[in-house]
Amino acid sequence: MEQSDVWLVVGLGNPGPAYAGHRHNVGYLVTDELASRMGSPFRSHKSGRADVVEGRLSLGGPRVVLARARGYMNESGGPVKALATFYKVAPDHVIAIHDELDIAFGTLRVKLGGGDNGHNGLKSMRSSLGTGDFYRVRAGIGRPPGRQDVADFVLSNYSTVERKELPFQVSDAADAVESLITDGLEKTQQRFNS
Repeated sequence: MEQSDVWLVVGLGNPGPAYAGHRHNVGYLVTDELASRMGSPFRSHKSGRADVVEGRLSLGGPRVVLARARGYMNESGGPVKALATFYKVAPDHVIAIHDELDIAFGTLRVKLGGGDNGHNGLKSMRSSLGTGDFYRVRAGIGRPPGRQDVADFVLSNYSTVERKELPFQVSDAADAVESLITDGLEKTQQRFNS
């Protein structure tokens, strides 16, 4: 496959209003923020498997495709692979934005590659792309309190306190995506992996 200079930025989450405020949907929130910065609404991709925004994050910057799969998170790999093929995007130009249990709420980490750490959206992407060598913007949600089930925790709404802080985390994660594309991994990690 001939590679293009396009970046594919994937917000992992589950579709529909019932999931909109869940911790597992922080990837959708960040792609919404990026779409707002680009001044463009999401539209249906011709494949019917994802909603996308095409454009540039900065004047003269590389082309960017923001994407949200229309299926559930654990099935997101197929639509991501289809978009990567359509736009001729190699895995090293794919950025996945996702929730991360092992990072405290309000904190971000940026990395290239790695395992899926039990995250089914990443597992699906890794399987469909044939590699885990894509970028990840990991938005911390922390561990569930007490003995709460992990699945119940990630599929629950943010707490009242967290909702007040969430816009800052979403904005920082959007900044991290922009930094990855314009400044590269090392500078982005120095800025955001505090």
